[in-house]
Amino acid sequence: MSFIRTVNGDIRPEEAGVCYSHEHIIIEDSFPTLANPDFLINDVEKVTEELSVLYTAGCRTMVDTMPANCGRNVLKLAEVSSRSGIQIVAPTGIHLEIYYPPSHWRYSYTDTELAGLFIADIEEGIDAFDYNGPVVRRTGHRAGLIKLATGDDRITEHQQKIFRAVAQAHLETGAPVLTHTNAGKLALRQVELFQKLGVDLSYVVISHVDRYGDPAYHRDLLQSGVSVEYDSAFRWKEGEVNQTYQLLEVLLPDFPGQITVGMDAARNTYWRSYGGKPGLDFLMTTFRKELVRRGLGGYWDDIMMKNPASIFSFRTIRPGAGSNSNT
Repeated sequence: MSFIRTVNGDIRPEEAGVCYSHEHIIIEDSFPTLANPDFLINDVEKVTEELSVLYTAGCRTMVDTMPANCGRNVLKLAEVSSRSGIQIVAPTGIHLEIYYPPSHWRYSYTDTELAGLFIADIEEGIDAFDYNGPVVRRTGHRAGLIKLATGDDRITEHQQKIFRAVAQAHLETGAPVLTHTNAGKLALRQVELFQKLGVDLSYVVISHVDRYGDPAYHRDLLQSGVSVEYDSAFRWKEGEVNQTYQLLEVLLPDFPGQITVGMDAARNTYWRSYGGKPGLDFLMTTFRKELVRRGLGGYWDDIMMKNPASIFSFRTIRPGAGSNSNT
């Protein structure tokens, strides 16, 4: 039985509706915000305001991608979900090294110990303190995906440990896997590692790859069986070629079931409720109109509904990975 795990309970895939596939809904005051103050997105009132606009526009689900101990706050995610009506999928896993202090526990824990934390987030509930201290207080809000990240030049030995931990947690729970790439790089290398670790690539979505403009690279990636997430349509400056739209024009006819989109709006300067722009309703308005203008309007249901409903589903319940599904 398939289900999508949101912070406020499991839903049937068909209940997901229109889905934003890579967002940062809450980023709490944390190590990442010390260096990047505009990463701070933790005002429940402002976040609820922005998400309520999305709900009115027709969005129903958003995938948050701030994993363990780098600004995640599951209690706030659950609150803004309840108040706005937007169903939120919360992550476990580990982000890039730059979002953690050099002495962080990610470096000293083994892959098995890390996997144990990820599994507990998925099956028991995310820690109310987000692993910031010696006390762990499991909430009733469980993680619905596992995240990892790679950088620009190579996948380091430490990052390979994270891959092993993520693979262990995925194989134990059946949770979907979402990855970060810097400027779309190393996506094919990620695929190779997942294959070696026994991960079914249909459970994997690789993010930000539209920042790498070579269509042949994307074809190789999609032919492996993974899905991709594009989120830069609003980032290209006036006068620049918008390679997100160009890639969609080239690839959607051949891979309509493997592409999804988000905004990755991880700066408060992108949020209208914080006084920024373009606002998170960009996908529901400007982006959708541009798809229609380019003759791609018929793919809206694929990239915004059907594909996310499949990508973010637990399609196999393994022993010990019980569900509280409403079905």
